[in-house]
Amino acid sequence: MIGAVDETHDPALQSWVASANEPDTDFPLQNLPFGRFRRRHDSDWSIGVAIGEQVLDLRRTGLVECGDMNRLMRLKPETRVELRRALSQGLRLGSAREPQWRDALEPMSRVELGLPCVIGDYTDFYVGIHHATAVGKLFRPDDPLLPNYRWVPIGYHGRASTLCASGHGLRRPRAQVKSPEAQAPALAPTRRLDYELELGIVIGRPNAMGVPIGIEQAEEHVLGLTLLNDWSARDVQSWEYQPLGPFLSKNFATTMSPWVVTLEALAPFRRPFARAAGEPPPLPYLESADNRARGAFDVDLEVWLQTPAMREAGHAGDRLARSNFAEAAYWTVAQLVTHHTVNGCSLSNGDVFGTGTLSGPRAEQAGSLLELTAGGRQPIALSNGERRTFVEDGDTIVLRGACAREGFRRIGFGECRATVGPALS
Repeated sequence: MIGAVDETHDPALQSWVASANEPDTDFPLQNLPFGRFRRRHDSDWSIGVAIGEQVLDLRRTGLVECGDMNRLMRLKPETRVELRRALSQGLRLGSAREPQWRDALEPMSRVELGLPCVIGDYTDFYVGIHHATAVGKLFRPDDPLLPNYRWVPIGYHGRASTLCASGHGLRRPRAQVKSPEAQAPALAPTRRLDYELELGIVIGRPNAMGVPIGIEQAEEHVLGLTLLNDWSARDVQSWEYQPLGPFLSKNFATTMSPWVVTLEALAPFRRPFARAAGEPPPLPYLESADNRARGAFDVDLEVWLQTPAMREAGHAGDRLARSNFAEAAYWTVAQLVTHHTVNGCSLSNGDVFGTGTLSGPRAEQAGSLLELTAGGRQPIALSNGERRTFVEDGDTIVLRGACAREGFRRIGFGECRATVGPALS
């Protein structure tokens, strides 16, 4: 599996970029995530590396020849490790590269951050067993999980064209909805708009059609992880999803954070992959000793909601839930890559997998309002006295993620943020 702990993870390392040494930064020297940015006078995107509150223009460092992020993502893992080591050494306190590289820095607040790469395709999985169970109980109280859930990494094909960068707003979608008392459906704006707390898995290296990726090689095809909010229109979903699954209820917007935290940066935060007692073992093609030993990633996740009234009052918003990727997921990153290709499906450079909603086992760890409000029947009370069952116009949803472990520097994912606007007439 990709990602051994090495000298780039040393918690004592300091950077000549002062903001990278702040204890609460998401982007210390030990992180170095990749993304794309452009200056206000530029029309083309450049490859950026987040360091503290700054963006390092990778091409201007002289370490790469072009500014094509998707080309960089195709690098072999060993070449990527060398690049990470060169970046770490050049950004360390006392580096001889400081005079040259200072000119390659831009304040993050003064550039536009976009999607981290050109997106190839998008698959949304359903790996959160606590979410699947909680939602299943709303519709099938006596048998919430369908029989195949424990055997097959469930997923569906989403729309890459509506993946949007953090900060890009969205409109409340319209589609067919049918209330229980109505005789016929109607075209209307959704009244049950929801967020989903997810991670995105970014594919760097493709495979040829007809050539499956074995689980031992799966992570060689993955660049890293991002935050992902896969917006859902729950009333549209309940009307359209059978017999073929989500369609207009899911394809109108998915918000993605701008930074990809690489598997190399995540090496200190791996965990053994183990299921609860009594769960069946995966089929052999989804099993390996490495995957059992360190296939899970310990990523803490949060959802925040800021209403228009909060924003007007200078209130940062309320944290609605916290969960953890390793504790929420029934399948690992490597298993998803392997299963996606076992039938010969080819993955493309820049493909993104959504994990599905990553809820924890407790009610306060729910990764969606559908769970937090018991399907809209139990509104939640906010700290300023407002109440919510689903997302309302003007609300801002912010996802955050971070990894922390004793003996290592905390690293973060930045923000995945979007504000909901009214439906188009």
